[in-house]
Amino acid sequence: MSIETEVVKPSEFFETIAPGIHLIGALGNSCAVETEAGVVQVDTGGGRRLPQRMIERLRSVTQLPIHAILYSHGHLGYNFGIPAYQRHAQDRGDPSPRLIAHENLVRRYHRYIETAGLQGYLNSMQFPDGGLANTVHAEQLCFPDETFDSNLTIDGGNREIEVFHAPSETDDAIGFWIAEERILYGGSAVIQSCPNVGTPVRTIRDAIRWAETLEAMIARRPELLIPEWGAPVRGEAQIADTLGVGARALRYLRQAVVERMNAGMTDIEVIHDIEYPSEIFEHPAMKPIYGCPEYIVRDIYRSENGWWTSRNATDLHPGAPVDAADAILSAITDRKAVLDRARALRDRGQPQLALHVIDLLALAPGNDVNVRAARAFKAELLDGFAQSHPSVVSRNLYRSCAAKIRG
Repeated sequence: MSIETEVVKPSEFFETIAPGIHLIGALGNSCAVETEAGVVQVDTGGGRRLPQRMIERLRSVTQLPIHAILYSHGHLGYNFGIPAYQRHAQDRGDPSPRLIAHENLVRRYHRYIETAGLQGYLNSMQFPDGGLANTVHAEQLCFPDETFDSNLTIDGGNREIEVFHAPSETDDAIGFWIAEERILYGGSAVIQSCPNVGTPVRTIRDAIRWAETLEAMIARRPELLIPEWGAPVRGEAQIADTLGVGARALRYLRQAVVERMNAGMTDIEVIHDIEYPSEIFEHPAMKPIYGCPEYIVRDIYRSENGWWTSRNATDLHPGAPVDAADAILSAITDRKAVLDRARALRDRGQPQLALHVIDLLALAPGNDVNVRAARAFKAELLDGFAQSHPSVVSRNLYRSCAAKIRG
């Protein structure tokens, strides 16, 4: 059994950002904190060679033993390097590092093992470039040996590190706080772009829970913020602005979606009715690099609704897709006219409407000449979206769908 992991390209670097605190490039920012008890490290990276290179970079500045490894969150790929760190400790004659995670991570790992085939399929869609995903055998997963519910304190002697639950992108995400130095590690709650709520092929992520996590971080009044992705942020005011805009965006969208749901709108109607204030959604920390506002709207909507979001009775007990597409095709007497209309919409700068029209033909089975032409045209449209959409997730899904059409 294997699992395709949810990862993105690693970025290798090493930077000391405060005395005894280092960022090590992995999947985002791996963070190492020196204490008298040893190094407390968040995440160990993945792949065959990266963890060893991370260890070498750490050893360029300290020979302290690795006291503990913290799992930032449970997405696979962030801690495939744990065996390398364990072997390193054994080779040095050091005690094996403590493996610490939030208690929800254990359930997540078991779910990934159970749904290995699904995870592989979804990741092949979301990360069509083979360099963006790795395969791991279930028995190679390193489960933590210590878990906690809300808080856990690591007494490092000269440094006390409070590890806390920070639900956001996942329900097992953590952060840590060094109170005397006012240093906050925000983990996957802080990615310095639009919060990754509502990814098309992932389970529901709670927008308000994420907002509450960001607001709780602001309340600590940190002077140095370490995000999971992006450069550290310094200064209480700048940190509050960076964290606060994400919280405001999530709360604004929750209220906007609820108002429209209460008015009886479908999910698609809500998406096209909402306004996105520039002071929030054009903020530098809200760029739609991975997540995007429309994703958030969809997740909020489905968190309060069942699967019948279209409210179209045709979708209540639908026919098999191939049968429905064949029936639609049989009703179209002038198939070339459908192709011509879709192309005209594309030429008028309305490629999304062209997609809706071309599906009248493109979803049909068989080798009818117009159906084949429709499939080719749809793939061409998807190529355009794959180049222009701001979200890397949407771009990759468009690419994957185009590749599937082309066989």
